[in-house]
Amino acid sequence: MTNRRPQNNMPDINTGIFKYIFIGIAIFMLIAILTSTTFITIPSGHKGIKFKKFGGGIEKDMVYDQGFHVVAPWNDLIIYEVRIKEGFEKMDVLSKNGLSISVELSFRYAPVGDQIGYLHDYVGRDYLSQIINPEIRSATREVIGKYLPEELYSTKREAIQDEIFTRTSESISEKYIKLDAVLIRSVSLPENLKAAIEQKLQEEQMSFQYEFRLDKERKEAERKIIEAQAKADANRILNASLTDKILQDKGIEATLELAKSPNSKVVIVGGGEGGLPLILNN
Repeated sequence: MTNRRPQNNMPDINTGIFKYIFIGIAIFMLIAILTSTTFITIPSGHKGIKFKKFGGGIEKDMVYDQGFHVVAPWNDLIIYEVRIKEGFEKMDVLSKNGLSISVELSFRYAPVGDQIGYLHDYVGRDYLSQIINPEIRSATREVIGKYLPEELYSTKREAIQDEIFTRTSESISEKYIKLDAVLIRSVSLPENLKAAIEQKLQEEQMSFQYEFRLDKERKEAERKIIEAQAKADANRILNASLTDKILQDKGIEATLELAKSPNSKVVIVGGGEGGLPLILNN
């Protein structure tokens, strides 16, 4: 009689377990890949454009708004922030008279939301350093080169800001970028020039104050002359209208009113000038 050993099924069981583990890992990785490439959420303040790897590249005119989107895993959804951002630029420029001036600018910018497909295709994400900063520097040098240092330091500052903004805005708008504002944060001049400008401004202010006081005194003198002339004209008209008869009638009226007073008095008839009675109180 032949003795048979019992068959060992452990390798088959282990093979089945590893098979299920492998399948589970594959399914998990597939879900993870699909979740990150297929089910995409665009956050607030952002927009997206689709890049079709097998269908012509960027869809320039199709912009995806914020929210949940489903994209085929072989395509890409490129997301751009369209909020207004702030940038800074510091540079040395030459003024109209050739003096070197250090200027620090800040500016606010954003991509044109419904044209980010064109922006991405023609410029890319690094549009700040490639487009905005060079245009800001170029416009600033051109504009400030037309002004004197004291104008930039005081009287023309706002006009210079506006001109830099206009030039830069017109230039970058062709690249699908919009400019919100340009501000001159600080202007640094050589100390001797700064002191001279401040002295000149102080003298101009004192001159304005002196002119203001002179103008005030001049107007006050004119007012007094007009007032005196008015009084003189009134007296002349009054004197021309008064006659002896009118004066005598006025005196009689005043005497009668005085006689009505309850206070004790002495009346001298015919004692006054022109025959008017004199009334004397006790």
